[in-house]
Amino acid sequence: MKEPRGKELIDRYKKNYNISHEVEITEEMILKHWELEKSLTSELSKSNPENRWEVFEKCYNTLYRELWWLNMSINTSNKMLPSQRYKLWVELIGKPPMKIYEVGSGKAELISYLASCGFECKATEITKERGKKYALEYSNLSWGISDGIRLDRFESPGSYDVVISDNVIEHLHPDDIAEHFKNVNSILSSGGRYFIITPHKHMGPADISKIFNYDTPIGMHLKEYTYQEIKNSLEKAGFKDIYAVFHIPIKITQLCGIYIKPKIASTYLNYSCAVEKLISLLPYQSLRRKAMIFFFIPDIFIVAKK
Repeated sequence: MKEPRGKELIDRYKKNYNISHEVEITEEMILKHWELEKSLTSELSKSNPENRWEVFEKCYNTLYRELWWLNMSINTSNKMLPSQRYKLWVELIGKPPMKIYEVGSGKAELISYLASCGFECKATEITKERGKKYALEYSNLSWGISDGIRLDRFESPGSYDVVISDNVIEHLHPDDIAEHFKNVNSILSSGGRYFIITPHKHMGPADISKIFNYDTPIGMHLKEYTYQEIKNSLEKAGFKDIYAVFHIPIKITQLCGIYIKPKIASTYLNYSCAVEKLISLLPYQSLRRKAMIFFFIPDIFIVAKK
């Protein structure tokens, strides 16, 4: 397999990380990222439950300290306002007042917008290299450091109406996913909901491996999932009702100028599980990706109710 280089590599990298054309990114910077992420992924994968938080915090501190450009502002050529970009979330969550907890807030664009809408919000990160110093300040937005797994050690049982993880669980060690779901359940109030967005295994890889034309993630996406895998894990964690969210991806709505309200449905979850099972029989990842697009299953978007 030939890995891209030069302008092709730079263009692919900027597109994947939503970096403005004006930001100078060189091939050397990208190759540094590639080698560093592979090295850090090896450390993450070899960690054990006793040292997991220490290893993960160290690795992510290293990543964002050395690759400073990943913390720069996102592509400014996209003029979409937060009220447009996150409209889907407000429609799914409902109206304030509600208490919202986000796992892995990054630079906190989403949780900051939800705070601006009047929700009482808690943002979290595993590293101080991201998080609070990049976020807007709101009186109803607080910050905390968390390993993303043992949430019950940081929060009281039943204290949140909504928990969000937006492109987070693929970064967790696969051995910890069951405990993560269990502890999300524990901090939710009765009837509380857990919203999950994560790349679909058959659409991947969605980490830096994609830039270099790999068919499986070998960067810091330690595992990419299917709907069925997540559904099974959520059921074991005690969630009563599990749904998939049918929505039109924001890039398509931008292109077409048409907005369709998202729909939460168990039937769409059943459809996605059935289709992905058939698609898994295809011999090549490139074919699986094409089939997923044809059957309109983008990234996984699930809502689980306690």
